[in-house]
Amino acid sequence: MSESLGSDSIVAELVVEIKPRYHIAGTRGVFYAREPYANVDAVHVTRFLGLAPVGNKDKQKFIHAISPTPASSMSSSEISMKPSNTTLSPYTYLEKSTDAKESGKRNSDRNSESQYWRYDVSQKRHKSGVGDGDKLCFKFLSSGSCPRGEKCNFRHDIEAKEQYRRGVCFDFLNKGKCERGPDCNFKHSLQGEGDQQRSSRSRECWFCLSSPSVESHLIVSVGGNYYCALPKGPLVPDHVLIIPIEHLPNTLSLSQEYETELKRFQNSIRMYQKKQKKEVVFFEWVSKRGTHANLQAIPIPSSRANALQSIFSLAAEKLGFKFTTVKSDDSAGGREKLRTQFDNRHSLFYVELPNGTLLFHEAADNEAFPSQFGREVVAGLLNIADRADWRNCALSKEEETKMAGEFNARFEEFDPNK
Repeated sequence: MSESLGSDSIVAELVVEIKPRYHIAGTRGVFYAREPYANVDAVHVTRFLGLAPVGNKDKQKFIHAISPTPASSMSSSEISMKPSNTTLSPYTYLEKSTDAKESGKRNSDRNSESQYWRYDVSQKRHKSGVGDGDKLCFKFLSSGSCPRGEKCNFRHDIEAKEQYRRGVCFDFLNKGKCERGPDCNFKHSLQGEGDQQRSSRSRECWFCLSSPSVESHLIVSVGGNYYCALPKGPLVPDHVLIIPIEHLPNTLSLSQEYETELKRFQNSIRMYQKKQKKEVVFFEWVSKRGTHANLQAIPIPSSRANALQSIFSLAAEKLGFKFTTVKSDDSAGGREKLRTQFDNRHSLFYVELPNGTLLFHEAADNEAFPSQFGREVVAGLLNIADRADWRNCALSKEEETKMAGEFNARFEEFDPNK
């Protein structure tokens, strides 16, 4: 947007960077409700409203009511939802300042440029005696590029970018430590390609049996290559996870030995749920970042099974993609077909429906796919949207231990490892 149209280049630059959910302006003196537009490097859309002056002679709207839901209380699929009339962003971030202008504004720009470090300009992050050039550019690490290029005051480190891609904490890379400690979801050690990398991951991973972080009281069955456990914050009773014992990134690219054991677990869970007059939906989010694989198994009433494909397809449409369908007489045959098509260089979400149909979506490298998508869709089907976030369903360790014991007693006759 040019300044001749009544815009402010500083405001435009700010809007591009902070990506507000709502942008309300009144400089043009007219009412204008623009179509929502998508943001670069953000999953939510922005809605722009222009308001006319109070009491204007043309009687254009000078007041508009909105009731936004706080982002902190929205699920990832809700905040990622894009209306059908969503457009591309009208803003383009361009550096048009001359060298003289940049020189004159250098000191004031340093504060705004600090957002490329961590999108945080608080003074506590600027330690005396440390130049900005020693700090890593968060924009470069997170997206692979920085619009400031060589003019950026922060370091564009390719090796650090690769470490960040492997899941290493930004603060650990940048400062050598992370203030969030165990609450941080990222790794706090450099990741290599060999045995040292796998050992480091195992120590930190919640799902590795050798890790001190593993929730062993939730484990209900252990096989040769897989084990079965109840999740923290289950969506519904009897919600279970099938997890490789080894730290592996997915269940699709493993050997036939692994696949055979996985099918035994799946069939046992299906038989167990049949006795409860329920069906099972299985889904897995395969992240390129290589987290520990876990195949989720959630029971649903048999009467709702036929609605699964349509509700997953509708949710996909709202996020702007369509599932690829793999049809088979049973889900085992569907998995075999999907395994032949799977490219482990990309992130992938797939769901196995009770009728044997598989739906999958290969996420683009720049796509902000919600990792809890499967859980959120099933929560919507069961009309328990408030339980879509597992943190809303958290139990005490005593409650979890009791839950696991009760499940063990019911599942024992179907357990393939008993």
